[in-house]
Amino acid sequence: MRFARKKRMPRIRPYRIEARATMALALPIVVTQLAHISLGFVDTVMVGRLGPVPLAGVALGNTIFFNALIFCMGILMAVGPMVSQAYGAGDEDTIGRSVRQGLWMAACLGLAAFVVIYNGETLLRWLGQAEENVVNAGAYLRAISWGIFPFLGLVALRSFAEAVSRPRAVTLIVISGVGMNIFLNWVLMFGKLGFPALGLVGTGWASTGVYTFNFLLLLGWTMRQKAFAPYHIFSRLSRPDRQYFRELFRIGWPIGASMGIETSLFMLTVIMMGWIGTTQLAAHQVAIQCAAFTFMVPLGIGMASSVRVGQSIGQRDRPAARRAGLTGVGLSVAFMSATALLFLLLPRGIVGLYLDLSAPENQDVIAVAVHLLLFAAAFQIVDGIQVAVMGALRGMKDTYQPMVLSVLSYWGVGLVSGYVLAFPLGMNEEGLWIGLVLGLASAAVLLLVRFARLSRQA
Repeated sequence: MRFARKKRMPRIRPYRIEARATMALALPIVVTQLAHISLGFVDTVMVGRLGPVPLAGVALGNTIFFNALIFCMGILMAVGPMVSQAYGAGDEDTIGRSVRQGLWMAACLGLAAFVVIYNGETLLRWLGQAEENVVNAGAYLRAISWGIFPFLGLVALRSFAEAVSRPRAVTLIVISGVGMNIFLNWVLMFGKLGFPALGLVGTGWASTGVYTFNFLLLLGWTMRQKAFAPYHIFSRLSRPDRQYFRELFRIGWPIGASMGIETSLFMLTVIMMGWIGTTQLAAHQVAIQCAAFTFMVPLGIGMASSVRVGQSIGQRDRPAARRAGLTGVGLSVAFMSATALLFLLLPRGIVGLYLDLSAPENQDVIAVAVHLLLFAAAFQIVDGIQVAVMGALRGMKDTYQPMVLSVLSYWGVGLVSGYVLAFPLGMNEEGLWIGLVLGLASAAVLLLVRFARLSRQA
């Protein structure tokens, strides 16, 4: 009797299946990330209409605000892998306890971050920035500092929703916040509907309003979902759970440190750009906003990969976890290759989204920004790789060693080379951007090697 041979599934097919599953989860996360960065895009565009000096003030203010925000947000992102692994294992109690401690952590971190941001003007003055830029940045920071509490609460609830594969509500809420941001900027910056014209301070208050609006909507949605009732998120929120609070911090602080280390490379680049001149600082703000906007797509893919990897680990399926991580890298590389080409072919048109190309006072800023976009094109692919792999490693709860690799890459390679090229070697803004490229490339290689090794282990 002859038996028919069982057909072997082509090796490429599981990756196609994984790519579809990853994109189904990643698409709303990517849209959410783009909506988040759109707040900064809208602020930059609208403040850009006030001139280069207010734009430079917002650049410095955002440097302080987002560095404090990124570190706190990184710690809270530990909610994601804790929930995703518990979700994969069907552990409802751990899901609820992880989210509750995420909310407690958001409250604690928010208080510390508020103190830093509210007093950011003093820090900028210590860093030797021009007094006019410091005063503008300080006024902006005092307004936006009140938004740190609701933003971190949003991060905790968002990490939970995405980890249980329910990201669409977050996307709709954040998109609605973009429209509100445009309206509030228009009212508060330019003095519409009877309000005084607050200039760049108005955009700080607008952001605070949007963050509060988004958090309250997501909180209400989470409380009303019957599917979340078994997790008892809010019914048992009366006091911290020391065990899970410590576990959240243990996993989360290296994530926050890694993100802070990467962001500090960009922050210190802004500070050093301010030493070169206001024109270079304003141009850098435009170019880095472009790069930050495209970065949101691989960041969203990396967050989806973290969920997919975490759920596979919870199910004790390590080959599936490896496949999920590598799929995220491939998707990120494909997208960032396209954006690199766009930066190379249409730099002036892209800069025109932020600045009036016909205004005589903008010509020096435009020329420098167009040139810097060429360097932004150079680091698109490696930036996509490093953030996708970082997400996959977080899904494995591997956070400490990636933090060490981040220190070596961003500070040991990126920051040092950028400073040496910019100042001792006299390359100015070009040298600083070459440092960014080298730091991101180093991180991409080291993190990819680590993921390849860990994902092979039984």
